[in-house]
Amino acid sequence: MACHWCRARHGGDIAKAALTAGNQVVATGRNTDRVAKALGDDENLLVVKLDVTSPADAEAAVKAAVDKFGKIDVLVNNAANFYGGFFEELTLDQIESQVRTALIGPMNVTRAVLPVMRKQRSGS
Repeated sequence: MACHWCRARHGGDIAKAALTAGNQVVATGRNTDRVAKALGDDENLLVVKLDVTSPADAEAAVKAAVDKFGKIDVLVNNAANFYGGFFEELTLDQIESQVRTALIGPMNVTRAVLPVMRKQRSGS
């Protein structure tokens, strides 16, 4: 049984497929009620609060995952936000928000997960 880590808002299909296959899943999001509602109840599911732009959230989520399942086999980094429109019309805050979520966020989560995978000597 593999332990998968998925963002439920955008990774709901991945999380559901992993659960259906009998895997353990840590589904994360800023709004855990929304994540839980999207995925339902399952003994192999752990829903954890995670704002990927917060290194402290990432560390806490990894700890919760390891405490519950003992390992992390697969990390799915798919957090994102998007501001549509012409590039020159986006505000600096909108651009920085996209970069924090789509680039820095996955780096924060990966940085928190990698020591676990290295210790396990496995993981993707």
